Order: sequence, then structure tokens, then C-alpha cells
Amino acid sequence: MSDIDKWNVEDPKFWDGEGKKIANRNLWISIPSLLCGFAVWLYWGIITIQMLNLGFPYATSELFTLMAIAGLTGATLRIPSSFFIRLCGGRNTIVFTTALLMIPAIGTGIALQDKNTPLWVFQGLALLSGLGGGNFASSMSNISFFFPKKQQGLALGLNAGLGNFGVTTMQILVPLVMTFGIFGGEPMELVNTSGTLIGKIPAGSDAWIQNAGYVWLLFLIPLAVVGWFGMNNIKASHVTPGLPSPVGSFGIISGMLAIGFLTSILGLWLMLPEKVGGSGIELSKWIVLPIVIALTVFLLKLIPGQVKENLTHQYKIFGNTHTWVMSVIYTMTFGSFIGFSAGFGLSIKVIFGYQHVMVDGVMTHDIINPNGPSALMYAWMGPFIGALIRPVGGWIADKFGGAKVTQICAIVMVASALGVAYFMKAAYSSETPQEFFVPFLVLFLVLFAATGIGNGSTFRTISMVFDKEQAGPVLGWTSAVAAYGAFIIPKVLGEQIKLTTPENALYGFAVFYGLCILVNWWFYLRPGAEYKNP
Repeated sequence: MSDIDKWNVEDPKFWDGEGKKIANRNLWISIPSLLCGFAVWLYWGIITIQMLNLGFPYATSELFTLMAIAGLTGATLRIPSSFFIRLCGGRNTIVFTTALLMIPAIGTGIALQDKNTPLWVFQGLALLSGLGGGNFASSMSNISFFFPKKQQGLALGLNAGLGNFGVTTMQILVPLVMTFGIFGGEPMELVNTSGTLIGKIPAGSDAWIQNAGYVWLLFLIPLAVVGWFGMNNIKASHVTPGLPSPVGSFGIISGMLAIGFLTSILGLWLMLPEKVGGSGIELSKWIVLPIVIALTVFLLKLIPGQVKENLTHQYKIFGNTHTWVMSVIYTMTFGSFIGFSAGFGLSIKVIFGYQHVMVDGVMTHDIINPNGPSALMYAWMGPFIGALIRPVGGWIADKFGGAKVTQICAIVMVASALGVAYFMKAAYSSETPQEFFVPFLVLFLVLFAATGIGNGSTFRTISMVFDKEQAGPVLGWTSAVAAYGAFIIPKVLGEQIKLTTPENALYGFAVFYGLCILVNWWFYLRPGAEYKNP
């Protein structure tokens, strides 16, 4: 049952007779697998908040580094993952990459049991959690082959949107499972007041922070089993010609992921300060990221044999102008969603959890604000809205055209980003920052909603602009480029908070969104465009 030789979903008779049933089964196994990938990739956004609350001996800037490491690695691993399906098959890829998530989950649980665990251990685990970020590219590429073009907006929106629900699931589940010893081990005492969706937990209470890693094993183990027996490899020539054995597939995937890890480590070494394991060179991220991307693509091409031949064929997407156009537009939507998801909680903690007071003519930002909102109580809301609304974006785009929906979302993103910047600035210069929290939160939620709807609409555009053979790799590639938002946005927010100007980060993002409006209009909405409102 696992390998399918004939697959033509554009034939209505085939689709109604057997294709729809197989496609839907693969979709509904894919979604929870992808959900766990997002959860493991981005759980550092919640874990680091709790590490602060428990008194782990690390500076805020060092904790932001963990999210940045996971963000960069997850994005880089999407580059090789973009090409897994045509090389290794859908079932082989999804099952193996889902099983690999058990490694960082177990390691994180062990490391969090001791406050004296060295920072480099957490950095290594953040690196490994990037596996969850890479899984998105292969998952989306896989699902694109199962559905006809006219239904891809909704199908891909469901896979991405409900898969991205892993961010929200994690932000709700992780704080909750920390409140009791479900997996045993010794608890730690909260130094600062913490919080969950159901309320605040006072300082002095016990917390089992190690559960943040262990809890994902409850899902990953059965998902690997269900995926093995329930998913399919498509051996048709336009999907996975020359399908290798499962063991051979796992070997190819491991080798290509190793290249992504190596280039990620190089990039991090060039960028990070020496005190947190970097080279001390501290090259600009705007220089290093293109190097990492180009080097990864180049090294993958050096793999000999069938892999090289297959990649040479798939690399034809880079000669298509629309690959690069959609990379920019996809970055605006998904890159913003994933980046804000990674940095939203810690930003609330740092901006509203402290009083910002002038002392001897110098603004200080280290006095605890007793009236500040609990970051853990609100951090889940943005990703929840952005993920839940994504299938709606795909559905609307299937009816009215992807580019038009994307354009409206981009305009909303510019306006809401400027609003968030205004209230960020006001809060970060106030002794009572909580007064500005409600408008900050509402505008940020609007921003999240716009990223979700816009991301759903880009799936429709890609499925209409590219042929069946290229659409899967393009989806993977554009998601890889966009995923660097999980690195860039927390990094930029952290830098600007350190400079006491967090609003400048949002001003910069608003300018980028404005440029995306022009790009989208020029290629897909202006009179005479090659593809009109795809």
C-alpha cells in the first residue's frame, strides 16, 4: 500500500475514484507530524522565558541566542528538505524526519533538569531542534503532489495552518506540563512569578521545566508508527522516479541534513559573539545569510550519483524569475509569522515585564514591573490566530485569486506594524508600560492574522504559476528562504531592545512590507502581467 505507481490527480475520474481518499489520508497524517515539528523547533521561545523565571544563570541576550540558533538552523535545513520528496519519497521522508525530532526532545528534557548545564549544551540542542523547522519544506512539497491544482490552496493551507498550530499548541502545552511532575524528576523553585493560560503561578512554586522536552515523545512515537503504515510514496515520474529503499532514503536524507547543519554552524560561528561560542568576528547577518544559503545549495550539488542528477533537474527552479519573486512575497507572510512567533513572548516579557525608569539621567530597564502582563498567558494568541486563519486565506484565494488577497494583507501588515512600533516605543520609555499593553497586543494580533491569510494566498499563487513538477520544490525553497525570519526577527528585536529602540525593528519590517506591495503588484496585478492575479 505504501508505494503508488500511477498518480494523475488532474484526471477527475482518477481523483474521484481513488485519488481523493489517498490524498486526504496522507494530509491528515502529515498535519500532526508537521505540528510536532513546529513545536520542537520553536519551543525555545517559551523555555527561555521559564529559564528566566527559574533563575537559570544566563543573560537575556544569551537566551535570545538560543532562539536565533534554532531559527537559522531550521531555515537552512529547509533547503535540502525542499528536494527530499523527489529523491526519497513522501512516506520515507515524513516518517524519518518526524522520528528524528525525538533526539532534541529527549536531550532538552535531560539538559533542563540542571541549572548548571553549560550554555553550549543548550546551543547544541537548539541547533538540533532546527530539524523541526526543516520538516515544513518536505511536508509542503509532499502534499502538493497529492492534490489537483484547483484544490491546492485549501489543502496546502490546511497542512501549513494546522501544522503551524504546533506553535500555539506548544505555547499552551509547555507551560501547563511544567506545573506537575508527569515524567518524574526533581522540580525547581520559581524565582519570579510565572504563568499559564489558566492563570499566574506565584514565585516559590515548583516547576518541572524538563517536561518541555519530554512531552513531545507522547506524540512523536505514535506518529512515526502511524506514518509508516498510513502514508504513501508516489513512484510516478513527476514525483519520485527511481525510489530508493527506505534505508537508502534515510541515508540520503541524513547526508543532506548533515550539510545543512555544517553550513548553519559556520554561519552561527561567523555571527555570534565570542562569549557565546562565536568566532568573535561578528559578521553582519545580512552578509552571512546569503553565504549560508549559497554554500548549502552548492554543497548539495556536489553529492555524487543519482542525487546529483536529480538535484540538477530540480535546480531548474532557480532559472525561473517567479521563484525569486515568490521567495520575497512568501518571506513577507510566512517569514513574519514564524519570526514573530519566535520572539513575541520574550518581547512581552522584556518590554512590559519591567519598569523603565530614569536613574541619574540614565534609563534603566531591569526593575521588575509587578503589574506587568504574564508573557506565557498571551504569547500563544498571535500564533494561534495566524495559524488558524491560514486555511481561510487559501480558501479565499482559490475563489478570488492569490495575488489580490496577498496585496490586501500586505497593506494591513504595513499599518499594523507601524501601530505596534508606536506602542512599543511608548511602553519602553514608561514606568508603567502595562498601560500600553492592550493596544500593542491588539495590533500585533491583527499583524499575525494578516500574515496567516497572506500566507494561505501565496500557496494558491505558487500552484498556479508553476507546473506540477516545479511547484513542490518551489514551495520548499520559498519556505526555506522565508523561514530565516525565525532567525532574523528575534535577532533584530533583541538587538533593538538592547539599543533601547525596539520600535525601530517594526519600522524596518513595515518598509519591507511596502516593497513587497510593489513587487506583488508589478508581477501579478498590473495590466499586462504575465500571470494575472494567480
